[in-house]
Amino acid sequence: MSEITRVALDAMGGDNAPDATIKGAVKAIDQIKAKLILIGNEDIIKSKIKEFYNKDISEISDRLEIRNATETIEMEDVPTQAIKRKKDSSMVVGFNMLKTGEGDVFISAGNSGALLTGATLLVGRIKGVDRPALAGILPAYKSRLVLMDCGSNTNCKPINLLQFAQMSSIYLKTTLGVENPRVGLLNIGTEETKGNELTKESYKLLKEKSEELGINFIGNVEGRDAFSGSVDIVVTDGFTGNIFLKAVEGLGKFVKRSLTESLKKNILSKIAALPSLPAIKRFSKTVDYKEYGGALFLGVNKPVVKAHGSSDEKLFEFTIKQAEQFVENKAVDKLIEEFQKEQK
Repeated sequence: MSEITRVALDAMGGDNAPDATIKGAVKAIDQIKAKLILIGNEDIIKSKIKEFYNKDISEISDRLEIRNATETIEMEDVPTQAIKRKKDSSMVVGFNMLKTGEGDVFISAGNSGALLTGATLLVGRIKGVDRPALAGILPAYKSRLVLMDCGSNTNCKPINLLQFAQMSSIYLKTTLGVENPRVGLLNIGTEETKGNELTKESYKLLKEKSEELGINFIGNVEGRDAFSGSVDIVVTDGFTGNIFLKAVEGLGKFVKRSLTESLKKNILSKIAALPSLPAIKRFSKTVDYKEYGGALFLGVNKPVVKAHGSSDEKLFEFTIKQAEQFVENKAVDKLIEEFQKEQK
């Protein structure tokens, strides 16, 4: 790895690209030490920078660069075909930069399936990992919650959920400083016999293998208890995890909107709210998913970060800062070392 961290950003990926990626990058560049490389159509990126800031990219920062890519993987593209056929897409170019050592971390808000496929085929899985998965960070009572998998593997086997628990436990221990993270299996009840075939078999496997693999498995956890502070990691398949994640994001938006409208309802409510404004702002920040950045793909040989498909400039800004921390904390290096140690 070079002395200065190199963050590669898919400038063309996501619902709001390239506007949001460019604006997020420009906001982040003065808050990081890393070099930031925007990957995408060079003419479009230069034109947008000129439109937004009336400057050339070199005038904004000498740590902001462009890597030209003539193609884009769209959300509707078939993942495997897109990775194999669109070799000059911003996503594939980003993966190749990781592979050749030209980048230290890659961020994309693009097609999730293509990102998983590319990360697995081009960057490579950690030896012993069956399926890499997305580890998203969410707020919880007086703590943080890791949700894995939050959207990359819609069909899973019990061995996958066991490895999700193992990888996310290592991640929390080595990178986030949680000494003995508590792992819960997302289910419709806390009893061992509850759930479908996947959750029942996964429960048995987790119960059997947890001590051997260093997993602090506390049993099933219901969705309503996930944020209580009683669990640090919630494991599930990517289909269920993504529904759970988006429901939480939607609820957060609803609560913020309802609270704001109630406080602005009339002059009396506005006056009554004034002393509480600092607390309200803290609360709003806590439930805002944009404050928690992207999800790290655990299980591949280099750091790959999936930003939310609908990311705006604020979320890109935070994800870029978060990606630099992943590299500085050696999150993936530590995972490889610990995972392979525990596999022996």
